Amino acid sequence: MAWIVGTGMLLGLLAIVAGSVTLATGWTVPTARRHVTRPRLHGFGALFMGTSLVLQSLLYFRILPSVSWEARFFGSNALLFSGLLLIGLSQSPLRRRRPVPQAFDKPVGTFGPRGRAH
Repeated sequence: MAWIVGTGMLLGLLAIVAGSVTLATGWTVPTARRHVTRPRLHGFGALFMGTSLVLQSLLYFRILPSVSWEARFFGSNALLFSGLLLIGLSQSPLRRRRPVPQAFDKPVGTFGPRGRAH
């Protein structure tokens, strides 16, 4: 069981490093590069997920003082799912806002009802 938790800790540390690099430089891993439209959200999501994995490992190996299982369960799941949500939002397409036309704005060179210029 310890090697499974150790592997999770290693992956968590890797996610923390990748999230930090993404936040600092905007670089993402090549497999996600095509899908990520908001690198900052992706970096924060990777940090949250990595922190969740590392905290679970540190609590398992009793390096951190033990807290109740409810606090560990809900805290780590909140970090993990918020990281997943942020990574999902970082891959959603960007919305371009169109300017709202004003009521009396007319482009130059428009024609009236009888084909004459105003």
